[in-house]
Amino acid sequence: MALLVWSAHVKKQQRLAYLREKYQDEDIVQKVFAGEFWRGQTEEQLRDSLGAPVAIDNKLLKTMTREVWKYQPSGVNRYRLRITVENGRVAAWDQKT
Repeated sequence: MALLVWSAHVKKQQRLAYLREKYQDEDIVQKVFAGEFWRGQTEEQLRDSLGAPVAIDNKLLKTMTREVWKYQPSGVNRYRLRITVENGRVAAWDQKT
């Protein structure tokens, strides 16, 4: 049991070290580590925060790209969290409880 707890602690420290080296901003590191998302967050930060989406809908417009990243499936083609990414940054989200 102690080995399992130690292993989890080491993984947590390794993840924090990786994020600190990557982002160089402790506020962003703590938000990403906590699994948060926010308006203006980059695609890379979102992927580090929540992981890869289950599905992505793409829409290419003349002046922008819009993607809807879908998380937490709750049935066939139903998702509890949808995050809209415009031009590589989080613009909005719809979260159902």
